[in-house]
Amino acid sequence: MPINSFENYPMTWKPSLDKKEKPIYQTLAGQLEQDILNGVLLPGTKLPPQRELADYLDLNVSTISKAFKVCELKGLLSATVGSGTFVSYDALSNAYLLEDTKPKHLIEMGATLPDNASFEPLMLQLKTMLQETDYEKWFGYGRGGECHWQKDAAVKLIRRGGLETTADHILFANGGQNAIAAALASLCKPGERIGVDQHTYPGLKTAAAMLSVQLVPIKTNNYEMSPASFEYACKNENIKGIYLIPDYHNPTASFMSVGNRKMIAAIAKKYNQFIIEDASYHLLSKEPLPAVASFAPEQVIYIASLSKSFAPGLRLAYTAVPSQFKESISRALYNLNVSVSPLLAELAARTIVSNQFEALIEGHQEQTILRNQLVNRYLADFTCLGAETGIFRWLLLPGKITGAEFETLAKQHGVQVFAAERFVVGNSCPERAVRVSVCAPETLEELERGLIILKRLLNNHI
Repeated sequence: MPINSFENYPMTWKPSLDKKEKPIYQTLAGQLEQDILNGVLLPGTKLPPQRELADYLDLNVSTISKAFKVCELKGLLSATVGSGTFVSYDALSNAYLLEDTKPKHLIEMGATLPDNASFEPLMLQLKTMLQETDYEKWFGYGRGGECHWQKDAAVKLIRRGGLETTADHILFANGGQNAIAAALASLCKPGERIGVDQHTYPGLKTAAAMLSVQLVPIKTNNYEMSPASFEYACKNENIKGIYLIPDYHNPTASFMSVGNRKMIAAIAKKYNQFIIEDASYHLLSKEPLPAVASFAPEQVIYIASLSKSFAPGLRLAYTAVPSQFKESISRALYNLNVSVSPLLAELAARTIVSNQFEALIEGHQEQTILRNQLVNRYLADFTCLGAETGIFRWLLLPGKITGAEFETLAKQHGVQVFAAERFVVGNSCPERAVRVSVCAPETLEELERGLIILKRLLNNHI
């Protein structure tokens, strides 16, 4: 059908295409990407049906489908069965939250950092290690078969977070992000799909994009993944598994109820879905809830990292892996790392088995509670979700200002926060909200200065 037949026909996108450039689907994908990046197509825009666009451009539907798939794998488009294809709401957002250099003259309330109460005990433990006569071994390669007692320490830490496991299920990774990337690389082929919350951890988004794994947003109720929506996705969205943060969900600071944990686990078993359970924040709770892995131990890859509960520079994570996935994930970790640092692995293990372990956790909790009391005082007139032991909060914005607009405004006034747009997935509409880190400011005084600025900005938009 000639293009002029569509002259008065309503279409959200009418690309002009040079068909001399081959292959045509790549040319079309390039045009689509540029129109998204240049603001011709705005986030949330529904694209024309593929057959309609094929008629308009006088191309095969398969050519349109291939072009859309290229952009889907880049995270620019989100396709939903029965609803169509949309420009992703996060197509233009920056999911890389940690900048190359620390922002100058800004009060850091964006990065999810614990307070620094554990730094001195870790330093003293490290000094003791380096004074031992055989200190050279901390600077060689770590070998998995030589670290049985370190795996026992991992089991102790994971048990403290709400999961019973055994040493033969433990794999070491260079931090939670590293473990997530290895799990995705071993469990998913390029183009395959996994389910996630409508707002999720940006590190998952960047790892999935690098590996060409598509993220499918699954609807939530009261900030918890809906079991019914998960089951629908298992039947209709061709997903292989899901990624969850059940405790102190990043970014919404919510908790998944025990009832929902059981239902999610049961559905995963019914449809043979894997679950990546990110337990980065599991040690923040005074009384941890049972892990999702407790209810489906053969389906769940459980990742317990130390950066949020000990120190950000302690790049180590313990991964409890079901037998069916252990070999493939172990190989992926080897390909990514060869090995983890023996120095960090030993430092973490000694800290865990010593009497310092519980004291460090309690010290962090006390400091975090003090900081959250300040947040509650200054932001009492606004909805700021999160627990008293959480290191970040989810601040819902008044008036009509968007998260992205408020992030820019706060930065102009000297405070770094992160907008919902950085966390949203696919065609889910971002909340008008920002994530506020409670423990990132170095002192209570700096936190208070940041809160005073945020309160003033919020009052101006009521």
